Amino acid sequence: MVTIYDIAKKANVSAMTVSRVINNSGKIKETTRKKVEQAIKDLSYVPNSAARSLISNQTKTLGLLLPDISNPFFAKLARGAEDKALELGYRVLLCNTDEDAAKEMNYIDMVLSARVDGVLIAPTCDQSLEQIDRLSDHGIPVVLIDRTIEGFQGDYVLGDSYEGSRKLMEHLISLGHHNIAFINGPSNVSTARERLRGYLETLKLNALPIYEHYISEIDFKNVQSGATKKIIEQLLCLEPSKKPSAIFAANNFIAISTIKALKELGLQVPDDISVVCFDEVEPVVYFDPFFTVASQPAQEFGKIGVQFLIERLSGGYQEDERKVVLSPDILIRKSTRSL
Repeated sequence: MVTIYDIAKKANVSAMTVSRVINNSGKIKETTRKKVEQAIKDLSYVPNSAARSLISNQTKTLGLLLPDISNPFFAKLARGAEDKALELGYRVLLCNTDEDAAKEMNYIDMVLSARVDGVLIAPTCDQSLEQIDRLSDHGIPVVLIDRTIEGFQGDYVLGDSYEGSRKLMEHLISLGHHNIAFINGPSNVSTARERLRGYLETLKLNALPIYEHYISEIDFKNVQSGATKKIIEQLLCLEPSKKPSAIFAANNFIAISTIKALKELGLQVPDDISVVCFDEVEPVVYFDPFFTVASQPAQEFGKIGVQFLIERLSGGYQEDERKVVLSPDILIRKSTRSL
């Protein structure tokens, strides 16, 4: 392995000079800097990050724990986090928890052993607080993204699930829909609770009845297992006057599963039933935008989260807590129609 001593020998300078060039510290003549940089290039030198972290007590690495990287929302969030981290001189260690608390715990063990400088996490559920506290106990700053946990003390970057839900419901009601079913995620996830709250309060504000049998909950891990189809079959068994004319899917994967189930049951969207959802459905959106959605600025979640972390690491922010709530855009497309 090439060392700074090899570079120093080739450039005919001291090892200290090479170190200063690599770390961009101290005053170095421009001619000397170019000579060292050329030697680095000629010898294909790669800095030993492990050795450097022992000296600086920083690995320049951030952990990013997400529930499902196959979801376009979280994929974009990860891209935003990676881009911002790279801009600020950090790397990102991506961990996909699959909405699994046990897997999340194992990944937290891993980022602890990797000595990451900070962690961004979209927790799998409310019970994640105990594991997140382990990071804090080791002096590792944590930023929650997309989801909150009661009792967490720290920075948040969230979407406005309540307001997005309200706007989607108002759109359906403005089209004449009064019987609106809601297929939600698990109630131990904060975004699901906030979207349910928006659904219920919009019905109340419009003096519309709340039917408990219109509201269902599905584990994000089981969205593709046929559970959505069973829910829709039960809704279609209701007497004609009580069948829903629209379905509000709490996220994009539930929406895709809903469309698939309706098609298998011989129903067309929006001719037979309208559908709205949270978050973009891709890659179809780029070719023929179909879903009416509450579209969240996913990349901004990641960028702001990384910015918060690095400000904590640099000591640039000392307050106890910061909370950023990003509003979604309501995009009206082809999956809804007037009654």
